[in-house]
Amino acid sequence: MKKHLLSAVAAAAVLGALAVPAFAQNVAIVNGKAVPTTRVDALAQQVARAGRPITPEIQAQLKDEVIAREVFMQEAQKRGLDATDDFKSQIELARQTILIRELFADYQKKNPVTDAEVKAEYDKFAAANGGKEYRARHVLVETEAEAKTIIASLKKGGKFDEIAKKQSKDPGSGANGGDLDWANPGSYVKEFSDAMVKLTKGQLTETPVKTQFGYHVIRVDDIREAQLPKFDDVKPQISQQLQQQRLTSFQADLRKGAKVE
Repeated sequence: MKKHLLSAVAAAAVLGALAVPAFAQNVAIVNGKAVPTTRVDALAQQVARAGRPITPEIQAQLKDEVIAREVFMQEAQKRGLDATDDFKSQIELARQTILIRELFADYQKKNPVTDAEVKAEYDKFAAANGGKEYRARHVLVETEAEAKTIIASLKKGGKFDEIAKKQSKDPGSGANGGDLDWANPGSYVKEFSDAMVKLTKGQLTETPVKTQFGYHVIRVDDIREAQLPKFDDVKPQISQQLQQQRLTSFQADLRKGAKVE
């Protein structure tokens, strides 16, 4: 009797050990068809990529979503909708999309942007945009004679912002009294920047400055050292930009190397 009892317990233990993994593999059984937990996991990964935490509440919602999809999918199959040409075309497009996404993800994983590359890009940006920044105003007119008249008027006490609003043909800065805001000299065409950097704070150009746009009267209101963002503040953006550039180059190389007839 005792032997039979031990055998029954052992058999139950074996059956239990076998049953637990099988149960854990499925989130539910819908109309006799097993729904694997991997579907919930796949949805959870999509939610996580979007930046949302997978809380118990979200996990329960994902489970309900997977079960509902199975119910709807079974009904669609009963109606033969999975045999239509339109369905097959959409499946092929979806397959292509997923496979291409996996290709790009694989490439980025195997070709990561390093911290050294990000720092080098920042240093290049800092070198190009460092130095001094100028807050300048200008009045842009068609002729040299008009510009000379404006310079004379300003020297007699005319107000720069009023003259710019009335006479400047640069609609953007003209509406703001000629104010160009803070900018690096490299932001302007060479003739303009060359004349601007020779001025001290509060100084006005003595003669009109000719560029491809016309004749300028320039005044520097202030000068400061360039206000560059800190490396740590822009590191994520630079890294993302470099990753995108690298991926774009990879895509271009593939297209260039493909034989298209």
